[in-house]
Amino acid sequence: MNNSNKTMAKNTIMLYFRMMITMVVSLYTSRVILQTLGVTDYGIYQAVGGIVGFMTFINGALATGSSRFLTFELGSGNFEKLKRTFSTTLTIHFVLAVVIAIVGETVGLWFLYNKLEIPFERFDSAIFCFHLSIVAAAISIIQVPYNATIISHEKMNIYAYVSIVEVLAKLGIVYVLKIGSFDKLKLYALLLLVINAALQLFYCIYCSKKFEEARFRFAFDKVLFKDIGKFSGWSLFAQGAIALNSQGILIVLNMFFSPVVVASRAISLQVNGVINQFVNNFRVAVNPQITKRFAQGDFDGSKNLLLESTKYSYYLIFVLSLPIFFTADKLLKLWLGVVPEYAVIFLQLIVVQNLFTIFDTSLYQALYAKGRIKENALISPTVGFIRFPLACLLFKFGFSPVSFSYVCLGSYFLLGCVIKPILLVKIANYHWRDFLRVYPNCLKISLLSLPLPIIFYVYIYDMINVEFISVIAQAFISLLSSTIVIWFCGLDRNSRNMVVGLIKKKVFKKAT
Repeated sequence: MNNSNKTMAKNTIMLYFRMMITMVVSLYTSRVILQTLGVTDYGIYQAVGGIVGFMTFINGALATGSSRFLTFELGSGNFEKLKRTFSTTLTIHFVLAVVIAIVGETVGLWFLYNKLEIPFERFDSAIFCFHLSIVAAAISIIQVPYNATIISHEKMNIYAYVSIVEVLAKLGIVYVLKIGSFDKLKLYALLLLVINAALQLFYCIYCSKKFEEARFRFAFDKVLFKDIGKFSGWSLFAQGAIALNSQGILIVLNMFFSPVVVASRAISLQVNGVINQFVNNFRVAVNPQITKRFAQGDFDGSKNLLLESTKYSYYLIFVLSLPIFFTADKLLKLWLGVVPEYAVIFLQLIVVQNLFTIFDTSLYQALYAKGRIKENALISPTVGFIRFPLACLLFKFGFSPVSFSYVCLGSYFLLGCVIKPILLVKIANYHWRDFLRVYPNCLKISLLSLPLPIIFYVYIYDMINVEFISVIAQAFISLLSSTIVIWFCGLDRNSRNMVVGLIKKKVFKKAT
């Protein structure tokens, strides 16, 4: 258990190291790329990419199944079955990549020509980006089993090292876009494809050399394929709902509104992605241990780890979301220079939505570890599917593009705070009292953290003329309030003593 905890701590640190580098560079490159491409071209790229992203939702379902079975077999110690599992999943993903490419170059291309609102003078560039996006999607699909292998072996440091190369390459893209005389939208899509292909090739070579099961041998285990297909089949419905409400909504926005609105939504999603990286890195480090402990028969250990990690995941997302919510207007202006219409309200609503989403995604791991996702795959995606046609109706009747964000907010509250606890009680042998360790604590720290930031925002925030200083001040007050409340009300005495002990140990080590 101690070795597992040390591994999780080490992996979390490496993932956060990776995240800090990518976050800083991504924010800088996004600003320059938006200014270089322009809001319209940026929106076109997001809409075109949305078509390809929507078509690959099947890959998301298979990726979930592949990762689960690889991690489970590694935890159970059946190495021969682990090798068969890898080869079977790689074969499946290769076939899927071919199918997606064919569908994209037929149905997807027809949709692009006939349904999207793209300025005539930029249509040729949009077609070029679409073809490259299909190639990039095919490469990413084939790569899924390799990435799942790295995660199952908990070698998170590899992601940290590769991220350094990735962000340096993206800085290179910014430089080339500034000095290049080519069509900048075409050049941007081409350079992203080159970087993506190079990184995926590295992961493939690394896994093949480091992990024996990742050395591809043509194999197709029909029984295993049936098990993965059955497991992934239930994920397929869920992934379809996710695709509709992420890439799908970008497509619909481009059908009813200008590319500028698409760009606004994409910008809010990008900031949201940075926020989620903080929690996702933590969960990526923790989730394999939840599954492995379950596979080894340590059901109580798996449950306790899931509940505690869910609570701490909420703390992380809340600490980050609070300052961003209050400073969204000036923060986007400082970052982008020119803020597209609707970007601020999109961002504010999506960070509130995250507070409920974290329960939905974290608690799902209990069903994932048990391999019982049928009920979740029926109920949760149904709620998700309802959001999409409702948004289309709202847009058709002239409602604001922001109306979709309000629909998402309500649905994620239902999923995270009502549906997931019911499923865990009915399926995973949880008890209602187990959730008293999570929800009341999260609500308490949220309510107690709000008064001070609200007072500062109402009476002082707009009085500070220098935007950078006002953002820093509001963020500091929000962070200070939330961290103090979490320290005294969110952590128990043992957790506080552990943190103090670790700090003293580090300080003493440096001093000596």
